Amino acid sequence: MQKMLLLGVEAIGQAAIDAGISAVFAYPGTPSTEITEYVQASREARDNKVVASWTANEKTAMEATLGVSYVGKRAMACMKHVGLNVAADAFVNAGVTGANGGLLVVSADDPSMHSSQNEQDSRFFGKFAMIPTLEPSNQQEAYDMVFYGLELSEKLHTPVLLRITTRLAHSRAGVVRKPSREHNEIRLPDDPKQFILLPAIARKRYKGLLANQAHFINESETSGYNRYIDGSDHSLGIIASGIAYNYLLENFADRELPYPVLKINQYPVSRTLLAKLEKECETILVLEEGAPVIEEMLKGYLSKNLNVKGRLDGTVPRDGELNPNVVARAMGLEDTYGQDVPGLVVGRPPSMCMGCGHIDTYNALNSAMEKYSKGRVFSDIGCYTLGALAPFNAINSCVDMGASITMAKGAADVGFSPSIAVIGDSTFTHSGMTGLLDVVNCNSNVTIIINDNSTTGMTGGQKSAATGKIEDICRGIGIPEERIRVITPLKKNHDENVQVLLEELQRDEPSVIISRRECIQTLNKRMRQRAAAKAKEAEQQKASQQ
Repeated sequence: MQKMLLLGVEAIGQAAIDAGISAVFAYPGTPSTEITEYVQASREARDNKVVASWTANEKTAMEATLGVSYVGKRAMACMKHVGLNVAADAFVNAGVTGANGGLLVVSADDPSMHSSQNEQDSRFFGKFAMIPTLEPSNQQEAYDMVFYGLELSEKLHTPVLLRITTRLAHSRAGVVRKPSREHNEIRLPDDPKQFILLPAIARKRYKGLLANQAHFINESETSGYNRYIDGSDHSLGIIASGIAYNYLLENFADRELPYPVLKINQYPVSRTLLAKLEKECETILVLEEGAPVIEEMLKGYLSKNLNVKGRLDGTVPRDGELNPNVVARAMGLEDTYGQDVPGLVVGRPPSMCMGCGHIDTYNALNSAMEKYSKGRVFSDIGCYTLGALAPFNAINSCVDMGASITMAKGAADVGFSPSIAVIGDSTFTHSGMTGLLDVVNCNSNVTIIINDNSTTGMTGGQKSAATGKIEDICRGIGIPEERIRVITPLKKNHDENVQVLLEELQRDEPSVIISRRECIQTLNKRMRQRAAAKAKEAEQQKASQQ
């Protein structure tokens, strides 16, 4: 079969197309974004009428995916780890409803927090929902696990979680494709009450989920993704999960390890395999990317006198990513990290793009806030979060998607005034609208600035669900027409924009200021596309005249 050089996220996208996925739903979030973008850009996917849609948030993506599974077709939901928090209600309950068509949830974790607020490990959610979880070691396994996960989902009528991490998502390797599979036909569940979680039905479904655990464990023992690799030196046994297995191999030039290794890529983990390692080895070293999920499990599974090393005892750092050097130090091998690169180029923090409208918004906001004390601006997650840095130092919070409005409301409700929220257009429709409804219902004295750049800018310019709808949404939620102000963030409009901000800050009722200007990156891209289209049109006209 064809071999392709693919990023981990691209391998998952290609596998979804080849495995007969009918729909992919996602909210963009690094490092998961490119899965959906890959499917959207695929001619094969378009020819096969694969739906590949951005959704308002991860919860709606999960629920749409569940709807596809309900009608018997295969579907995949993609998100980053903190997005799984947003999808948790539907995700956990999907373990109880089970699946009809194959249902795969991809969660991309971000150890070391390259672009995230925390390092949480999605394997906890898989365990919490009591569904099978897959964790590939490399790009080929990521591709293969999409096929296997969908087959497992349909075989055992369960959702399956595929957990990847940043380095696997954004590194390339050769991937051998499988033969493409036809899409499922529409087929409703055999049990017409399968997806009705009324308590009486849910209790029966939950018992079925518990009974399924033995099948899940059997699959993890027999699928081949978990395997025991013997070694000659039994003084140490190593458990390596996911990409940690690759880091382990990189410390041995011939890829031959002297110690027994238990390679884990599928959960729930079999006690049989763990017991074998316990029986044959004096000490166990656990190497896993993220939280000490397996290591904590061992404390309950194995003998109390067994020496287990890993993140909990400090053998492996408790935070941050693994890499071959971290693994080498944990094993007592020579650390080949080398010397730091000389500081020939002074590092600089990230900054907003030249010409970004957020710059003019923050300049106006800072001018308007000169008469007030500091610490009054609650913000959110997006490009505009860079307003926390110099030279702006304009915002005072960034916790989770949508928290700007609700945090500002909480502060206002106990007498903090003025209380200001700054949120982006995509984040507003993701999880800010319900906060605005709370503000309206309580008549909280909050001034909300919606930075509308008409795209989901932080993750590369995906379509924003808010474009062209913000005023209507605000009116529908209950903000009076006169309290919805629109400004254009340009340097020439600075004084006018400051005046609008001052007027709304002095109100004793909710108000919304929409600061609207297209993202400079999407504008430049659109202009390049327009110029290319015109050039092509002119070339075609010239050819026709000849």
